[in-house]
Amino acid sequence: MLTIGKLSIENPVALAPMAGATERVFRAIARRMGAGMVITEMVSSRGLLYGSERTKDLLAFSQEERPLGIQLFGSDPEEMGKAARVAARWQPDLIDINMGCPTPKIVKNGDGAALMLEPDKGARIVEAVVKNSFCPVTVKLRRGWDKDSPPAETIAPLLVKAGAQGLAVHGRYRDQFYRGKADWECIARVKANVDVPVWGNGDVDSPEAALLLRQTTNCDGVMIGRAALGNPWLFHRINQYVLRGVLLPEPSLAERAKLAVEHLKGVIDYKGEYLGVRSMRPQLAWYTKGFPNAARLRRRINQAGTFEEIVSLMKNSLELPVL
Repeated sequence: MLTIGKLSIENPVALAPMAGATERVFRAIARRMGAGMVITEMVSSRGLLYGSERTKDLLAFSQEERPLGIQLFGSDPEEMGKAARVAARWQPDLIDINMGCPTPKIVKNGDGAALMLEPDKGARIVEAVVKNSFCPVTVKLRRGWDKDSPPAETIAPLLVKAGAQGLAVHGRYRDQFYRGKADWECIARVKANVDVPVWGNGDVDSPEAALLLRQTTNCDGVMIGRAALGNPWLFHRINQYVLRGVLLPEPSLAERAKLAVEHLKGVIDYKGEYLGVRSMRPQLAWYTKGFPNAARLRRRINQAGTFEEIVSLMKNSLELPVL
């Protein structure tokens, strides 16, 4: 059990927010597969205040996804505070502040990881969001902007003093994006410097890695991002290994194909077939990793326009009678 303010989370493994990936169908699957908590794709504070329909769609979630956090991004404290008040209408279980996104279109506006260059502003944003929230507030940040900028372990106490009740730390600098090896020692330093729960994030792609991260850093939980794409079984496997010492086998290709089809159908149900098929192409590439002639299969999936075409391609790839 992990506690953030008054929120109790049944296990310490969470799904990280990922733009274009952690939509509501995948979040529900992740919860069913053992994620203790899930977080939305990052939501623009400005888009939320302007009533953007795209932004509202990002906020939609079902009860089966709870506990769920809404992640907000922005760099204006007043705007972020107002956005938190608007987000409260959706009644999330927590609000997470993005101080870690490395993408150029985000940081060029001073948002995401760029806030690590302005720790005082980051703290003011936390204060504003906490003041306008009716649920716990957490922050996701990186090791730092670069090796010459303020590190996470010096920024983290400022955020906690401002009211953050939990932190997630990705062990890479902004300029690394997702390349190279994550530095878990910085997660340990953050944990040693604050008295709130800390999730470690970065390079956790197996139950063994999750246990090692917790042992190495003393972090309270593990946040899984890219490694869960096409492989949400990882949450249950980590829980079994970390909490019970049981190492379960990886899912079979047939199991992955079956879940991929379920995932695709769920997205089509709320987006329609045209948009659903196209938006799922990156996810299907992850699900089919390791399939026979996988590169050829992915090319054909990317050319397919209907649910039936994709199901047929996957059945034929694995020579399955049904899916």
